[in-house]
Amino acid sequence: MHVLIIGAAGMVGRKLTERLVRDGRLGATPITAMTLTDVIVPDRPEAPFPIVALQGDLSVPGEAERLIAARPGAIFHLAAIVSGEAEADFEKGYRINLDGTRFLFDAIRLVGGGYKPRMVFTSSIAVFGAPFPEAIGDEFFTTPLTSYGTQKAMGELLLADYSRRGFFDGVGIRLPTICVRPGKPNKAASGFFSNIIREPLAGHEAVLPVDEDVRHWHASPRSAVGFLIHAATMDTAPLGARRNLTMPGLSVTVGEQIEALRRVAGDGVVARIRREPDQTIRGIVAGWPRNFDASRAESFGFTAEKTFDEIIRVHIDDELGGSWVK
Repeated sequence: MHVLIIGAAGMVGRKLTERLVRDGRLGATPITAMTLTDVIVPDRPEAPFPIVALQGDLSVPGEAERLIAARPGAIFHLAAIVSGEAEADFEKGYRINLDGTRFLFDAIRLVGGGYKPRMVFTSSIAVFGAPFPEAIGDEFFTTPLTSYGTQKAMGELLLADYSRRGFFDGVGIRLPTICVRPGKPNKAASGFFSNIIREPLAGHEAVLPVDEDVRHWHASPRSAVGFLIHAATMDTAPLGARRNLTMPGLSVTVGEQIEALRRVAGDGVVARIRREPDQTIRGIVAGWPRNFDASRAESFGFTAEKTFDEIIRVHIDDELGGSWVK
């Protein structure tokens, strides 16, 4: 099994790489080679199989063909411009999130000769737009209210059509907001959900730009990696033509996040959160979905955390060595 990870330098890509190297296999199939690529050269870990790390931009003509030349059997397409940046730079968002995706899909299609890899495409709950029901199921129509959500919805349609035509065997997974994200803040409008947990645990002040009654859908980075691996190894026949799935997660308010942090780490850590309203972020978040019915994904074996306390403890265990700054 040759595995290709596009967007391997990102947080989820790095964690997926670490997990696959540690396991040495994808499902029951031993990994024989891995290609990692991103707009910056990804780290290349030591592994019992050869790993190639490449720099490249999927939206540049010819780049997708270069990546597909080795005919990888499993492809993880994680590369994207995040929500806030896609909204701020219209042309860049469509070039990376839509054009790059289609270049990749077409490069696979044009190989021919019976080549039919498993394609795992990371979509987003941003494909849904208000007004929302109390819990959004997979049957709810996609009317995104951001450019990022629109670009991901287009990718979902392409994935379903190319799978229907037999060009590849695709699974699209709509990721919840991944929390708690390690590292530094990025340009995602959702970044504050992680910031208000990660920074206080590290002894730093965090800014909260929205009200505490804002509700959102979360899963941990550990769960995100589990989603990807399960999507790459599951039996896709029961999916039929409906190749895109909303992943399981946890619906909580910002206030409930803060109370979970208080339970896990104490009042002193919570005191490092500073309220500073930001009308732009408030406006973006107001159009986001808040709660989901992920029973279809769960019926296919996808799982996530059940409490936000668990999500915080995953971060402490995986990123902080089991402790935090009190």
